[in-house]
Amino acid sequence: MRNIFVIPTLILFTISTLYTQSDSVRYELKPVVVTATRISESWLEVPLALSIVEAKDLQQMRGYGLDEALATIPGVMVQSRYGNQDVRLTVRGFGARGAGERSNAGTSRGIRVLLDGFPETEPDGRTSFDLIEISSAERIEVIRSNASALWGNASGGVVNFISNTSFETPFINLQSTFGSFGYRKELVNLGTNIGSGKFFLTFSNTNYDGWREHSASTRALLNTGIHSSIGQNTTVGIYITAASNSFRIPGPLTQAQFNENPQQAQNDTSNYKPTYVQRDERRLNRLGRMGIKFSHDTDNDNSITALVFVTPKVLQRSERNTFRDFNRYHIGGNIVYRNSFIINPDLKNSLLLGLDEAYQDGSILFYNLVNGQRGTTLSTNKREGANNFGIFAQDEFFVGEHLSLILGGRYDNITYYSDNNIKPNLNASRSFKQLTPKAGVTYLFSPSHSIYANLGGGVEVPAGNEVDPPSTTGQDTVTSLNPLLDPIRSTTYEIGTKQILTFGEFPILKSLLYDLSVYLIEIKNDLIPYRDGRFYFTAGKTRRIGGELGFTIISDYGVTLKSALTYSQNKYVEYMVDSVHYTKPGKIKDLKDNKMAGVPDIFYRTSLKYAPTFFQNIFCELTIQGVGDYYADDSNTLTVPVYNVINLTIGFEDLKLISNRLVIRGIVGINNLTDKKYAASAFINPDVDRISKQYPIFLEPGLPMNYVGSISVNWNF
Repeated sequence: MRNIFVIPTLILFTISTLYTQSDSVRYELKPVVVTATRISESWLEVPLALSIVEAKDLQQMRGYGLDEALATIPGVMVQSRYGNQDVRLTVRGFGARGAGERSNAGTSRGIRVLLDGFPETEPDGRTSFDLIEISSAERIEVIRSNASALWGNASGGVVNFISNTSFETPFINLQSTFGSFGYRKELVNLGTNIGSGKFFLTFSNTNYDGWREHSASTRALLNTGIHSSIGQNTTVGIYITAASNSFRIPGPLTQAQFNENPQQAQNDTSNYKPTYVQRDERRLNRLGRMGIKFSHDTDNDNSITALVFVTPKVLQRSERNTFRDFNRYHIGGNIVYRNSFIINPDLKNSLLLGLDEAYQDGSILFYNLVNGQRGTTLSTNKREGANNFGIFAQDEFFVGEHLSLILGGRYDNITYYSDNNIKPNLNASRSFKQLTPKAGVTYLFSPSHSIYANLGGGVEVPAGNEVDPPSTTGQDTVTSLNPLLDPIRSTTYEIGTKQILTFGEFPILKSLLYDLSVYLIEIKNDLIPYRDGRFYFTAGKTRRIGGELGFTIISDYGVTLKSALTYSQNKYVEYMVDSVHYTKPGKIKDLKDNKMAGVPDIFYRTSLKYAPTFFQNIFCELTIQGVGDYYADDSNTLTVPVYNVINLTIGFEDLKLISNRLVIRGIVGINNLTDKKYAASAFINPDVDRISKQYPIFLEPGLPMNYVGSISVNWNF
């Protein structure tokens, strides 16, 4: 399996070495600029592992879950739990615990997600994807390196979604997508110039019956905004987004249930407890956000950017035999100052100073559940709040035309508040404070080839539901916040190289882009979910060692080869489990050297696309995507099997008619071409069945063979 990573690396290294010094290489390249680093920078000059997904790739997808959009990025594993937007998102092992039952459905952990610079990630580190519409995004930027020194809590990776605002002429786009199991999506996307500004609007409506029993979902989403210059050096943008997102949850299965009928939902018909079907396990999230962005250049060397936002949320769910009402508001903003100056012709400096503030608060009401509906008995009436304050600084030195150095750091203070109106003695608050350093260096061999290294710290505090005290020791009757958990602290050591090559008269290759990185991450206090997230333990120390390779090769013959390969070793270095949590006082279990649960050693995606040179609007793409086996528990007794899935897509793109004003695109695709039976995701350290109390319930089946079709009509005014 390791050869899957080693062999392509050797081939790419050989090609780049041979042609870097060849006269046939031409560096007439459009600069690749990223903004997820809080300032606009060249992709090659940033000493971080960075990947970009362009709009043209997003338009050829089903357009529902992030698993489609991010599958092309090494180091990033996104698993669709039920075929909708409920995914498990993992970057270099960060976020691996974010799939389970208790408050985890539809959310991720440890990864910071942004939409047009506004945080989707809440102050406690949880992220839901209700407001993300991938089909209309201009691009997606992903930082795979730990970015806590810039973004603070839960920045093991950063995913930045950018709306389509760079259009040159007004347009309107209508898209209809359909597929297996009742999948339908209608999307309207338009943009126009208003004076010196630009206005954009996206509306989508998605409905999905689901393959598994009790897995239907529906979502309506609006994303709109306008940004404009109000002076020679000042721009202002107003952004509004809102969504109503409803989805049902079929739950995991035991191995026997998975083997017998993976389409079934978890449904315990005994009198012990109702499960997913009987209690109509579901989520209904209604939320919106209004945000304002401001940018001003005081002169050629100094600039200030700022944003503020408010996000009200009304959330309802049936979960664990209770009906739950959440009314929350999330407010915050940031301000960033940048100064650039030239010390001498060979030494330049760029200073970045910033402040972030985010606060979320609101009420939580728990009622009894009657036939899947809210009853009249109120069992819990409490308030949960979280405040995330951070300040950061980064200084970058440019030495000549080839070398740049970065030094930076960030201070975070995250505070939780919990007030119980029924049991006031449980009222509590707790703060987590952390200083996170960062250092990086980049050396440019040429305008299209760089090598980099970085050393950075990371911090991730336990999320809101993760600080709930365990009921197994009775702490939940003493306090509402677990006093035993500490922040996850990590240190990342990384080296990498990036290169873009274009070839002159070489008969086969037209261009080559690759990104190679290797890393070592040392983590202290890794949070481990137990019993589907009822409570959390802390692993003393975890070590992750890995390598990532992403490349794109384009041929003059209309052939494009893309691949994203990831290989890693993830182990617990120190991990003692006190089994008093399972009412067995005095027993200790040492899990040292066990593999980390939820993270495979290897996963990859490779696609081969052919667009004939005699008619380039038509294309055919074959993709194979695989995930190695991994453990679903810390004891390494439950294995999620390896799987490889093959997809086929045929379509046409950018078919231009009526003086190029009318542009039509369309695809027909078959996913899981071989009808492979596989587990797409798994619960970590799962519960056992309620009848025999011995069979773990942990497997979430992936979709069988299914089809998707889409037609898009774009009119340019």
